[in-house]
Amino acid sequence: MDTKILEIRDSGTFIPVLCVDMNPCRELNDAHRAQYYYMRRAGYPCDGRPNIAIAKLSMDGEPAWNDPYGWKGRTMAVAHNFILEHWPKLKDGDVIDVEFILGERSQPKISERLEHRT
Repeated sequence: MDTKILEIRDSGTFIPVLCVDMNPCRELNDAHRAQYYYMRRAGYPCDGRPNIAIAKLSMDGEPAWNDPYGWKGRTMAVAHNFILEHWPKLKDGDVIDVEFILGERSQPKISERLEHRT
């Protein structure tokens, strides 16, 4: 399974998230065979298409979802869909700017991690 930590931004919003592609690795060693078995047994397709589970790092009590439509409000739903569509290109620390995705901003925000360097 592949994991990435991303930064979701929206109007007045900063949400660091842990994203996990719920597909087991293609290279089948014993550990990956176990991942594949359990994921298939739990009903995951394991077909190579991104199936991304997202959890907020704030641990605010909201559940993790692998369904973009399970989230309340626009921020996480829009960000989740974007992450699904762009998973292979994303890397740790990338910013998912919901306002930019929706055309409400002409330029994407930069990471708070970079804005607050001293």
